[in-house]
Amino acid sequence: MSTFLGLVLLSFPLFITFERNQMTAWMRKLKMKWNSERILSLSAMGISFITLIIFIYQTNLMSRQNYLSILPYVSISTTENRAEHTFELNLENYGVGPAIIESVTMLYDNKRYDLEDYDNEIYKFLVSKAPELDSLKSVSSSTLNKGMALPVNITYNALAIIKSPSDYTLITTRLDSLVKKGLDYELIYRSIQNERWSINNDAQGPRKLD
Repeated sequence: MSTFLGLVLLSFPLFITFERNQMTAWMRKLKMKWNSERILSLSAMGISFITLIIFIYQTNLMSRQNYLSILPYVSISTTENRAEHTFELNLENYGVGPAIIESVTMLYDNKRYDLEDYDNEIYKFLVSKAPELDSLKSVSSSTLNKGMALPVNITYNALAIIKSPSDYTLITTRLDSLVKKGLDYELIYRSIQNERWSINNDAQGPRKLD
């Protein structure tokens, strides 16, 4: 009995040591497994986050490109050729999308006039303020109707005097006189996304409206 008890007592430390070694090995394996799973999980989350950032950036970029692809830029200018006795009042769209006219307002002598009251023709408005212009013979006039679209890179002729010395002299002198009395205009147009701009004779370029 004493011999058996002695053997048990001798083997017990060995058993404890073995169990401790087994437990240490198991903990190492568990830690290694946990670290691997955590690394894979964090990697997946990181990849998902980066993918989301790229998607948002591409969406914003496409939206910006779409915005720029429909942006109109309207300009109104006059052209005079004294040698050919030619005068023109033109609208041009230098943008990359159509411009849709919302309204045209004429300003004169500190008053505002809706061009619709003159059949949307600048020439008829000018005649109302300078009746002698009604005597022009070589004149052509076009309307600026609400809702009219100005395509890209197209010159739209609103008023023209072609190869007439007397008409050329009359239109240029009367216009100079009207301008001195405050003749101006305000044209409001929009893009197909309903963004609005305003232009007039004194502006350096279109002014974006809220």
